[in-house]
Amino acid sequence: MLLKDIRDYQILFLGLFLVLGIGTRDWTLRPELIGVAIATSLATQWILSLVIGHWSLANDKGQSPNFRSALITSLGLSLLLRADHWTTMAIAAALAIASKFIFQVGDKHFFNPANFGIISALILTPDAWVSPGQWGEEWWYGLLFLGTGGMILQRIGRWDTTAAFLGSYSLLEAIRNLWLGWTWDVYWHRLMSGSLLLFALFMITDPRSIPNSRIGRVVWAICIAGLTFVLRNYFFVSTAVFWALFALAPLSILLDVLWLAPRFAWQEKDEEPGELLTQHS
Repeated sequence: MLLKDIRDYQILFLGLFLVLGIGTRDWTLRPELIGVAIATSLATQWILSLVIGHWSLANDKGQSPNFRSALITSLGLSLLLRADHWTTMAIAAALAIASKFIFQVGDKHFFNPANFGIISALILTPDAWVSPGQWGEEWWYGLLFLGTGGMILQRIGRWDTTAAFLGSYSLLEAIRNLWLGWTWDVYWHRLMSGSLLLFALFMITDPRSIPNSRIGRVVWAICIAGLTFVLRNYFFVSTAVFWALFALAPLSILLDVLWLAPRFAWQEKDEEPGELLTQHS
């Protein structure tokens, strides 16, 4: 039986990635931290939805909690963020969900929730870290990510964002590779990263926090690729993609003003913010 909501597929795929990662990559991921991320995300979503719903009831804009969004965010955090203490994961999950309700312009949140939670944990806690190379470079991981991510992007129509990011970043790396006179195996080594594909397919394509117009998304993705390239190659930041997305997230508001387009909605009767990897939500 086909699932009705594309976010159900996101939950299924992210859960599959988590199981595969633990089973085949031997991650140092404790099950209790996954539970903390899920429980904190769901609880924060429920509490803030009730608060916002009560506050806006007079205007008939009350919101009922949508737990798909929170579950996607918690799975994304579990895939990408590592911590020594459960409190760190709880802080990341709570701030990730809260960012959707706090940082809004025109009823649209502009930070990717999982990305916001990751950066918050890196800044505010001493024991959080991200391992961009945790997926290795096995080709079958890439095929799995492309297949599952492609299915979702086809449904939500955001292939342009992934193509603009990967295309521009690959071009910048190719130019640098030629300039330095390196062999092409070095170039492919820098691009064949499971984490980079996860970011490009599931996180940067969150339809509820990225620019609404196609031209806006392309410009935005190219800017993120450029900043990622600079941070990675000249400041040697291994988590450059996450910092670039965080730094340029507010730019989507300006691009929405420059190029007007209808705002993305998951369902006609469901206006609760959702996201991808969280994407990958």
